[in-house]
Amino acid sequence: MNIDYMAYFRKRGIFMKGEIMQFAEYLAPMEVERLHEASLEILENVGMLVRNERARAIYAGHGCKVDSETSIVKIPCSVIEEYRKAFVPNFTFRGRDPKFDCTIPPDRPVVVTGSSAPDIIDPRTGKVRRATSSDIADIAFLINELPGYDVFSISTLAGDAPEGRFSLSRFYPALKNCLKPVRSNTKGMNELHDVLELGAIIAGSEENYRKRPLITHHYCPVISPLTMDIESTEALIYLVEKKLPVFGTIVPSGGITAPMTLTGTLALGNAEFLALGVLMQMVRPGPPLIYSVLATVADMRTGSYTPGAIETGILQMAHSQMARFYKVPSGGYIGLTNAHANDAQSGYETGMGVTGALLAGTDMLNMGGLLSSLMAFDFAKCVVDNEIALMLKRIKRGLEFSDEDLALDVIAEVGPGGSYMENMHTIANMRRAALYPNLAIREMREIWEEKGRPNAQACAMNQAGKILGADNPAVFSADLERKIRARFTELVAGDSGWKE
Repeated sequence: MNIDYMAYFRKRGIFMKGEIMQFAEYLAPMEVERLHEASLEILENVGMLVRNERARAIYAGHGCKVDSETSIVKIPCSVIEEYRKAFVPNFTFRGRDPKFDCTIPPDRPVVVTGSSAPDIIDPRTGKVRRATSSDIADIAFLINELPGYDVFSISTLAGDAPEGRFSLSRFYPALKNCLKPVRSNTKGMNELHDVLELGAIIAGSEENYRKRPLITHHYCPVISPLTMDIESTEALIYLVEKKLPVFGTIVPSGGITAPMTLTGTLALGNAEFLALGVLMQMVRPGPPLIYSVLATVADMRTGSYTPGAIETGILQMAHSQMARFYKVPSGGYIGLTNAHANDAQSGYETGMGVTGALLAGTDMLNMGGLLSSLMAFDFAKCVVDNEIALMLKRIKRGLEFSDEDLALDVIAEVGPGGSYMENMHTIANMRRAALYPNLAIREMREIWEEKGRPNAQACAMNQAGKILGADNPAVFSADLERKIRARFTELVAGDSGWKE
């Protein structure tokens, strides 16, 4: 009997073309409702300190109570309930090459690099130093060539940026060396306008850019607890008005900027997401958004920031469940580490965090390349995280279930005591069934010793060197380069590659 298993499972809401529909959940339905209600109570009774004058005016014009002396905005439950109806269920990242466009949730997990580290582990000396625009160019090239990554969120700052060119010194080398979607923030409105103009030049015109914006903007306009800043909020409002892609990340830290309980941190962070989400809908109905978080719990023995802690993973899982309640894409900075070296701690903190998040239904994972609590980028860590990303995508693909996949005829053909090694069925399915990692060591110990006992760090640096020693297919044409440099003076070189 040939049963259509896919139709059977789809009908029952259990399985859909390789996508597990029943995610791991910490919260019962009534607990989700109570958390939502708690967040509404926070926003109506405690309110948000909104430092941006335009944002206060927007809230006031849409039924919120604004105290002009304290800048506290209290948002009635009815206002939240009205404007969250306009939340959009999808968010699309676009690249220079449309083949790299990706949309969440359908294309989950979308894997993104960690971003904005001030330092880098120098690939030649192994020592920490300030990152430069040349490092951004190299990282962009590497991300372009590593298949596990979907979006390049600019991984470092640019310590060599000329005055007034900080944002351009990050976006220019990133866009010049990567065809995948590029995401980051800007420093002030003047630099935002410069970056948008750079995007328009690359797209061929302002009209082309408006039709297909190839830069995704990201800010943290909410500063926990319950505060909105001035500049990031201004940029977000402007981009929403212009119908350009932008989203914000919520970053509560239990014990420091949020209650020292996971549920209290979750309730406060959820309230902050709702305040930001409804502001975007008030500016313009229906802008895409992402329920993006980096929720942590501080190590109260020292007060240390702990993005690599297991509680960060737990909070991400719970926030992703709340995102499904609001019918919006979910994501965040998950799979990070407190480790200062690409070692066992780095591996288990990253692996535990992202696997839990994936199984809980998180759509976007900011996970690649950062050590030292987001303070330093490491090329080897980036390559290792690419391998983890490929494993996550394999988990997401899951089991293909059909009579053909059960392979009963092959089992009968080989029979008891036989071998499947040379069977044509094995040859036909070997690449589809298994992921073949580039870094993981799977040979016998004797072979590994003959090769000089290489470790993951050495293998990863070797792979990074091979990529960055080759020609970069993403670089701008000479004509486009001339147009950009004719418009922007004092621009960094933006060249990539490790040449001998």
